[in-house]
Amino acid sequence: MTKILFVTSEAHPLIKTGGLADVCGSLPKALADLHQDIRLIMPNYNALKTNGHVRYVCSIRVDNREVNILETQLPDSNVLVWLVDCAEFFNLPGNPYTDENGEPWANNAVRFALLCRVAVECAMNRIHQDWQPDIVHCNDWQTGLVPALLSLETNYPASVFTIHNLAYQGLFPSHTVAELHLPGQLWHADGLEFNNMLSFIKGGLVYANKITTVSPTYALEIQTPEFGYGLEGLLTFRQDDLIGIINGIDMEQWNPELDSMINPNFNAATLNKKQLNKTKLQKKLTLPVDAQIPMIALISRLVEQKGIDMVIECLPEIMTHSVQFVLLGAGDKAFEQALQGFADNYPNKIAIIIGYDEALAHVIEASADIFLMPSRFEPCGLNQMYSQRYGTIPIVRKTGGLADTVIDASPETITHGTATGVVFNEANAGSMMEAVKRALLLYTLPTAWHRMQMDGMQKDFSWQRSAENYLQLYQSI
Repeated sequence: MTKILFVTSEAHPLIKTGGLADVCGSLPKALADLHQDIRLIMPNYNALKTNGHVRYVCSIRVDNREVNILETQLPDSNVLVWLVDCAEFFNLPGNPYTDENGEPWANNAVRFALLCRVAVECAMNRIHQDWQPDIVHCNDWQTGLVPALLSLETNYPASVFTIHNLAYQGLFPSHTVAELHLPGQLWHADGLEFNNMLSFIKGGLVYANKITTVSPTYALEIQTPEFGYGLEGLLTFRQDDLIGIINGIDMEQWNPELDSMINPNFNAATLNKKQLNKTKLQKKLTLPVDAQIPMIALISRLVEQKGIDMVIECLPEIMTHSVQFVLLGAGDKAFEQALQGFADNYPNKIAIIIGYDEALAHVIEASADIFLMPSRFEPCGLNQMYSQRYGTIPIVRKTGGLADTVIDASPETITHGTATGVVFNEANAGSMMEAVKRALLLYTLPTAWHRMQMDGMQKDFSWQRSAENYLQLYQSI
């Protein structure tokens, strides 16, 4: 049995701002199911949704500040969660990273440095729990100082650092080093310094024993200037310690046969019931009820990374086809306004829902025929896997985890029963439009379409496979 301290800034269902929380809520549970001794540590935010008992563990002084450690459990598991309780930093309105106005907290460096310092105290068995991990598994920039600070200890546990999205690096002005009381031996070009700024993420990339990222293709992409954000040289230098492990999905939460948010439920044998979900959604969104018209869906943050500008550029041409387009998401205000404008102009063809609604996301996945995911880059991505589970054919760009989880429809792959979607190469509107037209053509071929649906629904995207890969990695250190 391996003892694992899992350090994160968010975990579903306790608190979630994005995919990081999905991973950090699911992977620890999957590791526990493999009989590993895993504890999760994260901040005790104001908005944290704990259910059940929260007990006081201890108080420690960290960086001249009194901090409480509380203990609860991940819901529906026996994974213990240690909460870093510091009211001035975490008991605030807003989300983990931004205030109520969406502005980053001015003291984010101090807040997450505190999380890292407390994690080190736990890792070194200094919180009176008689428990020391074999592995400290850190996630994204908010936890990047942990491997760096551990390197200053003696007899410290091995560490793994996972990059969920290299675009977010935790960069702060150089004077922050003094404010955080970071030791001078960490402040240099081969340490935490990056272009004369303090880089939290470099703490993980330089000092962790192993680096993982969330898909094999993304592990290769981040070693190139296009996706490396200036860190490609360091990542190439560490390529022998860098591995891509594809994320899993929660196969119970995203299961059309058991999903309580959709009606009726269906599986591969009763796929015809998918159509009833589509009819209900058409009525709900006041779109014409038509079983034959293909419904294209998109659920996403409305930002350039997700290729939303390409979608907006293509929508006039998409509207020349017999289709319905349903979008759920929020983000860039200019994108929101442009999309809303299309909905106003094409009320019988387009439904735009600005915001995020978990239940509606499930309904859309269960109802749509096609799911559009034209990301410029996508470390892993989850919706393309959800779509396949629900018999919805994804259109994706060949990047990151999208390239690793969707197999392009060609005469050969359809014949061999491996095709699960439509894949395009270039990040431009022309290439995306060709993929949409290819998907619409396939939709008119019921036998090929049904075969793709069945092949996608039978794929194993479970966390167990991913957890087994992580466990092998832990044991290799």
